[in-house]
Amino acid sequence: MSSLRTHDDTWDIATSVGSTAVMVAAARAGETAKADPLIRDPYAEVLVAGVGPGVWDIVRNEEFAAKVAEADAEVAAIFEHMGNYQAVRTHFFDACFTAAATAGIRQVVILASGLDSRAYRLDWPADTVVFEIDQPKVLEYKAARMAEHGVLPSAKRNAVAIDLRLDWPNALREAGFDADAPTAWLAEGLLMYLPAQAQDRLFEQITALSAAGSRVAAETVGHRSDDRRAEFREKFERIAAQFGMQDAPDVAELMYNDPDRADVAEWLNAHGWQASAVTSADEMRRLDRWVLPPEQSDEDGFSSFVTGEKLG
Repeated sequence: MSSLRTHDDTWDIATSVGSTAVMVAAARAGETAKADPLIRDPYAEVLVAGVGPGVWDIVRNEEFAAKVAEADAEVAAIFEHMGNYQAVRTHFFDACFTAAATAGIRQVVILASGLDSRAYRLDWPADTVVFEIDQPKVLEYKAARMAEHGVLPSAKRNAVAIDLRLDWPNALREAGFDADAPTAWLAEGLLMYLPAQAQDRLFEQITALSAAGSRVAAETVGHRSDDRRAEFREKFERIAAQFGMQDAPDVAELMYNDPDRADVAEWLNAHGWQASAVTSADEMRRLDRWVLPPEQSDEDGFSSFVTGEKLG
């Protein structure tokens, strides 16, 4: 279990798990600013800039990246890999939503949506409804920031302000969710912050709410040994000390390292879905975004991307 988490903890956009949403948005902003980006998120910079000073200011700074490369090639590769991972992950799940819309699905649920901007930036069919579920302060911040800049959603956006450890299915229904209509679900950047039993419960709830033809997409949790976690923490501390990032959250300490966690694709296939998985390493290599040397290619430690369709 994570040493920084409790079963009743909460957060805003700049603390605990909320701060990881800012770092992910910063990665999207950095990717968007490249000459030939894999994904384009025109709102990522807007969302990050309003949070206030933090490590996210450092990680999307090109001058900082150059200084890291000059000082420590290994650390530079890790930074580049982390940014590439976020771009590839975003690219993969964007494609899942595009495919779901093409198949006629008009109801979308983004779980723990954080600073996800898909309700604003994707080209949704006119009658699409996007439900975003997250902590109240996180949703409030995003809505206010977008409104300040005159940004309107490209679908009907319904914010559902509730912790996923509470009765979110009822809150979702009260927000207008139709359990009889096919739904496209997304659990991106979420499962690692849940213990194993909570992960199972989440997919039980998704299954109960899903009509035939519904689709689910999820990022799984990589399996790292305690030794690998300790090694990662040591590298993180070295990076933080070397480049003035002492205030950065130790993301590994926010996660639940649960050895009893179910394989998501296997769980779905056993509970009325037809599911498959692709490793993030394979997807990164397919898109020519893998930069780590062979000695750091512990693929079990990296996530997989799972997709599934609810059977009739």
